[in-house]
Amino acid sequence: MIRVGVITASDKGSRGERIDLSGEAIKEMVGQIDGQVVEYCILPDDKDTIAGKLREYADLGLDLVLTTGGTGFSPRDVTPEATLAVVERLAPGIAEVMRLESLKKTPKAMLSRAVAGIRGRTLIINLPGSPKAVRECLEAVFPGLPHGLQILKGEASECAEPAHKQ
Repeated sequence: MIRVGVITASDKGSRGERIDLSGEAIKEMVGQIDGQVVEYCILPDDKDTIAGKLREYADLGLDLVLTTGGTGFSPRDVTPEATLAVVERLAPGIAEVMRLESLKKTPKAMLSRAVAGIRGRTLIINLPGSPKAVRECLEAVFPGLPHGLQILKGEASECAEPAHKQ
């Protein structure tokens, strides 16, 4: 079971002025990778607040933290900066795959500033703020994610396929 934390970055959502459809989309989809959401919150678009919650979730030992929202060009979009403030190692291929797949659907995907990285043994991935984009991005990364998390947790040691004997 993959223990998942979800953080929605939304000023309006944190004030109860908007329903968190993107967070709900994440909750619906994590079962596809044998995941279970064990922590969830909606926070205002504030770098220090988001960074603090990311640290908390990672330090709790969650396997995966998925953020939604705050990855665009708005001055209040600070989720990538909060993530960069707490991760110890980057995992750029994850955000690259999300952008690549999203570009097949909309040229606006190039405007995503999402990042992914590792803190301790927790993988943190920034997702867009729309439910449709969340689903598309998760569909793009889910095929490789379980193996990556196994390696991160020390449960697997290699990515290479075993050689076939003749």
